[in-house]
Amino acid sequence: MVLAASIVVFAIYFANVALGAFAGSAFLGDVGEMLVLFAASILFVVAILKKEADRNETDGS
Repeated sequence: MVLAASIVVFAIYFANVALGAFAGSAFLGDVGEMLVLFAASILFVVAILKKEADRNETDGS
């Protein structure tokens, strides 16, 4: 669930960068773009830590 949210937020970031590069009409400013990328990074880290905790729980380590 968290990994899917991370992918969605990163897709928003990517769409903004692509629109800015090809069409010249980015819908987020510099600060908004930074916050979206930061949110995607945080969600990705949370997803990876949850996966690792689940793996350690099933392995018994």
